[in-house]
Amino acid sequence: MCWSAQADAVAGGLVAAAGVASLVRAHRAGRPERLPLAALPLVLGVHQLIEAVVWLGTDDRLPDGLAGAARTAWAVIALPLLPVLLPAAVWCATSGPRRRVPAALTLLGAAVAVPLAAAVGSRPVTAAVHGHTLGYAIGVPFPAVLLAGYLLATVGSLLVSGDRLLRRLGLLIGAGALVCALLWRLAFVSTWCALAALTSLLLLHWAGHQSAGAPTPAAGRAR
Repeated sequence: MCWSAQADAVAGGLVAAAGVASLVRAHRAGRPERLPLAALPLVLGVHQLIEAVVWLGTDDRLPDGLAGAARTAWAVIALPLLPVLLPAAVWCATSGPRRRVPAALTLLGAAVAVPLAAAVGSRPVTAAVHGHTLGYAIGVPFPAVLLAGYLLATVGSLLVSGDRLLRRLGLLIGAGALVCALLWRLAFVSTWCALAALTSLLLLHWAGHQSAGAPTPAAGRAR
């Protein structure tokens, strides 16, 4: 996700710290329904820290077993986990009739996750340096179909959430993923860590933010 082991380690630590702060902020705001989505930066931070280990494995500075475990852990988070976690977290944070759409997208994410998990579990995950980035090879079946479902479940759930900040996050992730993928193909530099950092900052703000028209927890208890 970053351009070196050192960059991944630093960025991962900062993003994970933002995740802890988001969880604390959502808890203090009395919004337990926001905790799953507030935890996303923590997941992204751990993901980057794992990739720092993967980088070391490409330089033969780690035993083969540890390097392979790091690559597999990276793939588990990136592939089967995120397409379920993100729409499910949006579903938890959404109220009223709007919950039906993220609920359906959570089911879509689970359907996408099954073949992705099977691919990760049945084939060794490899990683190789690609310019200033890492390229992973997993052997995913029907990649175009699964990618479309993946993006619909993740980005789509944010766009239909009804929350202004989450819609902005969906637009940011959608546009950012396009730019990051282009730069990766050019082997110029990996900018996924910058996207993870921006996502984490927006979620940190959102975790304790009072949505327009929503009652405060104190007001809800008073009624």
